[in-house]
Amino acid sequence: MSGERSGGESTLGGEGSARSGARVPRAVARLPHQVREELSRRLRRNRRAFRADDVQVVEPPLLRRAVGASALGNCMEWFDFGVYSYLAATIGKVFFPGASPAAQVISSFATFAAAFVVRPLGGLVFGPLGDRIGRQKVLATTMIMMAAGTFAIGLIPGYATLGIAAPVLLLLARMVQGFSTGGEYGGATTFVAEYSPDRRRGFLSSWLDFGTFAGYALGSALVTALNLALTDDQMLSWGWRVPFLVAGPLGVIGLYMRMKLEESPAFQQQLDEHEKALAQESAGSEFKDIVRNHWRALLVCMGLVLLYNVTNYMVTGYLPTYQTETLHRSSGSADLLVLVGMVWIVILITFLGRLSDRVGRRPLYAVGAAAMIVLAVPSFLLIKADGTWPPIAGVLILATLLACFAAPSAATLPALFPTAVRYAAMGIGFNFAVAAFGGTTPLVTAALVELSGDDLMPAYYLMLAGAIGLLTVRFLPESAQVPLKGSQPMVGSREERRELIATSKELYAFAREQEKARRS
Repeated sequence: MSGERSGGESTLGGEGSARSGARVPRAVARLPHQVREELSRRLRRNRRAFRADDVQVVEPPLLRRAVGASALGNCMEWFDFGVYSYLAATIGKVFFPGASPAAQVISSFATFAAAFVVRPLGGLVFGPLGDRIGRQKVLATTMIMMAAGTFAIGLIPGYATLGIAAPVLLLLARMVQGFSTGGEYGGATTFVAEYSPDRRRGFLSSWLDFGTFAGYALGSALVTALNLALTDDQMLSWGWRVPFLVAGPLGVIGLYMRMKLEESPAFQQQLDEHEKALAQESAGSEFKDIVRNHWRALLVCMGLVLLYNVTNYMVTGYLPTYQTETLHRSSGSADLLVLVGMVWIVILITFLGRLSDRVGRRPLYAVGAAAMIVLAVPSFLLIKADGTWPPIAGVLILATLLACFAAPSAATLPALFPTAVRYAAMGIGFNFAVAAFGGTTPLVTAALVELSGDDLMPAYYLMLAGAIGLLTVRFLPESAQVPLKGSQPMVGSREERRELIATSKELYAFAREQEKARRS
């Protein structure tokens, strides 16, 4: 854009306005390019400026409740994940006592990865349900199943008591968790994105992953405290069960919060309009529609999920075991080191979410992916180094890169799809990518280190993920401050609605002036 002109106008530096000599109103010139393009498209379709009933106002109390209840579900899911990751070696001894130490770890991670095999199935079931009967009902159901699966793990007797039935029951409990999680993250991101005002979607959605890493930090902190307070025999006997049993009360609290939620404005709106027929289609026809009509968006979604989750599960799932089994450090020091990284992400993530609203989602992903390619090996060399500060620096570098991917994800991924198929499309794209690449990261990396003897294999794996992520960003449409597809523009107050309506009038008038200039 060029400099401002007198009379509250400026000249837009675009090709069309340069040819026509049209002057751009200041309010229009201040709009980010992607927002101006999307609003112009909607105004052309409507053939008029926005009216009050064209813009959805989200009341702050409802918004806070929606974000809080959704974040709590993620917090609980990742509380379990943090517990399982930190207890992988212990769980291996309890349920696979006859195997070698390396085989115990790999068997424990294989059970962990099995939950991800059924995640796509959960997404295929819960996604279409969320598009047909509502986001809130499905999210309440996934909360119940997650809590039940996690609580059940704490009750399963070990191999010494039940024999082969013990690891089988562990596998079944993990699969219940995986099935419910298949509808959890996609639904939670959809729910929060559909509640969030367009200008603040990155910031508000980042609280979802704030809950993710807060839950992981709480779970890992509890395991760390137990490891410090109990002997190895006590941990093997009963101490490892305590964190899983805590999930029961957490699930009851989360269920209560989710039952108090109202359905998202975007879903209510689509049921009142022409998209109702699409929302009522069968799951099979919806799946075919998504794959046929939204395959590009699905591939972009899966590429970003791969980037985020390979980094995520490398740091949160594999790094504690990498330090104890490969670097032969004490479990206490390994746990504390990763916990430092999780706390750093919790501190950083909402600031990066707010930044993504200002500079865009694409720059944040691109810088993070490029930095991953460059810094993965140095980070692991620091983690391997002796002393206190080099390993802390290595973990903090990886944690910062992970925060760059986590912060914009909950706002970026739902924006790829229209309202009528958003939940189902997220269930497909997110869960297939996590199952194939994210949840298998600890298992694959542990096996690669064992087979090759190269303890830098995790860094090479991260570099590959960074390269795929950087390629994906090239095809990612910028969605910062842009209304969601198939939804009305969302604002946080009536004053913002009046401002947007006034801007739409100026934009519509400017577009008509441009059209007249081109015709003359």
